[in-house]
Amino acid sequence: MATTITMPSLGESVAEGEVGKWLVHEGQRVSKDDPLVEIMTDKADSEIPATSGGVVTKIFVVEGDLVAVGDALCEIDVNAEATADGGDASADAPALPPSVDSPAPSPAPSLASSTDVDAPTSPAVRKLAREEGIDLASVRGTGEGGRITRDDVLASASVKTLTGAAAVPPPAPTPSAPRAPKRERSAPGPSGAFRVPPYVPAPGDEVISFTRRRRIIADHMVYSKLTAPHVVTFAECDLHATTKLRAAHKAEFKKDGLNLTFLTFVCAATCKALREIRDLNARVLDDSYVIFRDVNLGIAVDTPEGLVVPVIRNADELSIRGIARAIDELATKAREGKLAPDDLAGKTFTVSNPGRRGNLIGGAIISQPNVGILRIGEIKKKVVVVEKDGEDLMAIHPVMQMALSYDHRIVDGVNANGFLYRIDEILETADFEV
Repeated sequence: MATTITMPSLGESVAEGEVGKWLVHEGQRVSKDDPLVEIMTDKADSEIPATSGGVVTKIFVVEGDLVAVGDALCEIDVNAEATADGGDASADAPALPPSVDSPAPSPAPSLASSTDVDAPTSPAVRKLAREEGIDLASVRGTGEGGRITRDDVLASASVKTLTGAAAVPPPAPTPSAPRAPKRERSAPGPSGAFRVPPYVPAPGDEVISFTRRRRIIADHMVYSKLTAPHVVTFAECDLHATTKLRAAHKAEFKKDGLNLTFLTFVCAATCKALREIRDLNARVLDDSYVIFRDVNLGIAVDTPEGLVVPVIRNADELSIRGIARAIDELATKAREGKLAPDDLAGKTFTVSNPGRRGNLIGGAIISQPNVGILRIGEIKKKVVVVEKDGEDLMAIHPVMQMALSYDHRIVDGVNANGFLYRIDEILETADFEV
C-alpha cells in the first residue's frame, strides 16, 4: 500500500515552501518519523518526517521547487522492497530527480542564454520565462536594482504574441518520476502604468540580491499594507512605578537564569488589555471576522536572516515569570535557527521591540492575519509633571513611547485608543503580580 507524503502546513500565513534538500532517495527504506526532506520557508527551515514506514518509491519534486501546502512530495510503499542500487524491487525503478543522489541525466536543451543564468531574478521567474519562450537577455527588468519580475516576463510574452514572433519551444522534459507542478510566488502590489526608473549602476554601488526569507518578508509587508487600512495611534508611558517593581525583583529572577526585561511587563500588560478589549484579538475573514478565545502573543525577533515572530501560546494565562521564561526561550531558538513550525503558528496579536539604539517611536506594519501590532520605543529619562500633596512638581522619570497600528476594517478608533490607554494605565501603575 502506497502513502503519499504531502506538504504540511508549516505555520500561520505560510502557503508554500522551497524544497531545500532531500534526505532520502528512491528505493531507500525509511521508518516512521524518519526525516525525508528539508523545506525552507520565510519563517523557519523544517524537516518533513515520514508518516509511515516503507520504501520511498517516488519523489515528485526536486531541490529548488516551490511547493504549496497539500502538494505531493514523495510516495512511500510499505510493501515495496529496497534495493542496493536505490531502485524499487517491486516495480520498474523510476529515474531519480536531479536533486537526489544519483548520476545526473544529460541536461535538456535550455532556452536561457548565458545572460539568463546571471539575470537578476528568481528561479520561479526563470521557469516562467522558459515556459513562455522568453530569453531573459532581451527583457529589461523594472524591479529594484534592475531585477526582472514576473510582470516583466508576462509583458514580454504579450508583446511576442501581438507581434506574431515565433515562440521558442519549451525544453524537452527528461525522464523522471511525476512531479507536482512548481508553484510560483505571485508578486503582490498594484499594477498600472507607473514604473520606477531603471537603476543605472554607479561606481561604489553594491547590489545585494534578496535572500529567500527577505523576499517573502517583503511580499508579506506589501500584502499587509495593501490589504489592511492601517491607522496608528500613539501613547507616552511613564514607567516610574514599573521600573521600581522591576528593580525589586530583578536579582531574584537572575538567580533563576531569567532576564526580567521591560518587554516582559509590556507583554503582560498587552495580554491583560487583550482579555478586556477583545476586538484587537481577532482576524478578518472574507465577509466577517472572528474574535479569538485564546491570546497567543507573537514577539517580533530580529535574526541574521530577518525578522521572525515566534508565539507565546495562551500568554494571558502566564505569570510574569512564565512570560519572561517564554521570551528568553523563543528568542534563543530564533537566533540559533531552531524554531519549529509550531513556534510560529497561531499568533493573535504581535508586540515589536526594535531595541535600544535611538528608536524613539514608529508605526509597525501589521503582521497578517492579525488586526493589530504594538511597537514600543526606547526608554528615555525625561522631565515629567507629577502631582504630590495637591501640587504639580517636576520629576525625572523613565518614559517610553508606544505605537499601536490597527486594522480599521474592524477596529474603530474608540476601541483602539481604549486598548492602548489600558496598556499605558497598567504600566504606569505597575498593576502586576510578580
